[in-house]
Amino acid sequence: MGKINDVTEFVGVSEVTEKGNGVWKAVFAEFVGTMIVVFVACSCGISGWTEEYRTSVTQSSLAIGYVVGALVFSLGHISGSHINPAVTCGMLVARNISVLKALLYIVSQSIGGITGAAILKAVTPVNATGDLGITKVNENLTSAQGFGVEVVCTFILVMTIFAVVDERRTDVMGQAPIAIGLAVVACHLSAIPMTGCSMNPARSFGPSVMTGLWENHWVYWAGPIIGGMLAGLLYSYVFRAPKPEPTEDSEAYKMRA
Repeated sequence: MGKINDVTEFVGVSEVTEKGNGVWKAVFAEFVGTMIVVFVACSCGISGWTEEYRTSVTQSSLAIGYVVGALVFSLGHISGSHINPAVTCGMLVARNISVLKALLYIVSQSIGGITGAAILKAVTPVNATGDLGITKVNENLTSAQGFGVEVVCTFILVMTIFAVVDERRTDVMGQAPIAIGLAVVACHLSAIPMTGCSMNPARSFGPSVMTGLWENHWVYWAGPIIGGMLAGLLYSYVFRAPKPEPTEDSEAYKMRA
């Protein structure tokens, strides 16, 4: 998670155009990962099933947390497994990803969200489709309150992501997917009744495209992106672990000696 300090590298033209650097493989991984997340998340929210088969808040929270953790395990080495425009925006303001690569990620994630929702619609019986698991602001909340919920929940998620992928830390030891999955579960358990706990613009965008339902849709873009950017900035400039002291075996120590 090293910072990009060179302006040219931060724009990212050479990164995108250079052959063999894996950018397009990473972009495709973001598409696939987001498609899977949206399929699972929306399937948990389908309201057309009978009560016997309808998922509870706890079941939905666990399912979404598990799939996010699994995708971090499986795709993290390819693209970082952002699978969420809010995470990508957080990485962008922290200068951990180039501008052009971030834009490609967000487009790919959005298309992945639409694809995941489309597949779910195609495999779900018409009488059970309902609103396709779209996220909604609770009728007892204002849209501003819903916005606040999405800011806070996404802040928690992205802060966790930054903390567990901090390359200066030596205490995480491969536990990043578990920590990220748990953060997703915790936020969903608390916020599903309030906003559906999107925390991911692509998760809300996909079913909105497939159903044509756009009420309070701005909440699910503005809230997560602002929450993600705030978390990225705060962790990078305040909470980031200090550089480790060079040991006798390290290159830095040998050069200094």
